Amino acid sequence: MSFSFQITKEVSAGNGAKARTGLISTPHGVIETPAFIPVGTKATVKSVLPESMKELGAQALLANAYHLYLQPGPDVLDEAGGLSKFMNWPGPTFTDSGGFQVLSLGVGFKKILAMDSTVFRRDDVIANNKERLAHVDDDGVTFKSHLDGSMHRFTPEVSMQVQHQIGADIIFAFDECTTLHNTRGYQEGAVERTSAWAIRCLDEHKRLTDERSSHPYQALFGVIQGAQYEDLRRAASKDLGSMSSSGLSFDGFGIGGALDKNALGTIITWINEELPREKPKHLLGIGAPEDLFVGVENGIDTFDCVLASRIARTSAVYTMQGRFNVSNAPFRRQFVPIDDTCDCYTCTHYTRAYMHHLFRGKEILAATLATIHNERFIVRLVDQMRQALKDGNFAQMKAEFMGQYTFKQPQAIG
Repeated sequence: MSFSFQITKEVSAGNGAKARTGLISTPHGVIETPAFIPVGTKATVKSVLPESMKELGAQALLANAYHLYLQPGPDVLDEAGGLSKFMNWPGPTFTDSGGFQVLSLGVGFKKILAMDSTVFRRDDVIANNKERLAHVDDDGVTFKSHLDGSMHRFTPEVSMQVQHQIGADIIFAFDECTTLHNTRGYQEGAVERTSAWAIRCLDEHKRLTDERSSHPYQALFGVIQGAQYEDLRRAASKDLGSMSSSGLSFDGFGIGGALDKNALGTIITWINEELPREKPKHLLGIGAPEDLFVGVENGIDTFDCVLASRIARTSAVYTMQGRFNVSNAPFRRQFVPIDDTCDCYTCTHYTRAYMHHLFRGKEILAATLATIHNERFIVRLVDQMRQALKDGNFAQMKAEFMGQYTFKQPQAIG
């Protein structure tokens, strides 16, 4: 099976927005959209078996090219038969390009990006007590491994070579991811660099696709940058949306960079108005429930984010009323599921009191059970959005959910 995308239904979500359902076909299966794609950074969703991810309803998983490049090495995955076979995951896979790690290594923000455009502007910003491990130039990025301090070089060509060896069904062009801290001038330069790198990615993708013709086709998505600036986002979308080189154009698009949550729907609208309607759109690093609704109602097809699994390891769990830390004292004697509306393995077998005990006792099982619940909650929530679009009651479903759900934590991406 080769790559294709089919829109199966479009629904007006107001203000000119068009939500939609669809089917992404890949060599490893079909993804019904909209869909949430859990992140398995190093070819594993931390603390959870791939089989468990399948059981909880995940349709695809996303791994990180930067981390797999450093360990175990893309040649190992290639020899193993590709990412899906290597990790015993039967479904479709994605890999990001390594662009986000260029950013996080450069400024050391503990994997969290500012999501508010009112923050300060500086291009030399770096987190306290952190060393800048990555340096960007017009040709690529030189970086120091966080594992052993060895020096490495990523260019658009290297990113394509690494991702072809890893063998995911959907891969992303190498981009320069920026933060909302960067100045307008820096954002302009990053958009120009990302455009130049995109052309080089298409050329190398074509060369590698021909060279590795015995392997399944890998779809290449371009990445739209431009931060919170309308003219930059529109220009980047027009550029990559019409870009072709070596006879290829992008199979789909990722919306990247730090996104101002207060303007998320507006930014997606700018991009949608410029990109080809018939190609899939992926929102990179967005996974909080309130943001998923904004993405779906504005025509986003797929999402990925580490948030669900990352907060699970700190005892934070989702419910229909919001999220809470199950390790807190009030849950010590609550012999009820984390969420009585949830059908996950954790909620059908264990109580808040047991989860509280596991976290307080620092038991490894705590992370496993909390991650299963959180991933199921988010995967199921987007599945419910998709069904609501099919049934014609998305607005009602959103209103009912947001009417009871409370959220207090900032969005983390990565």
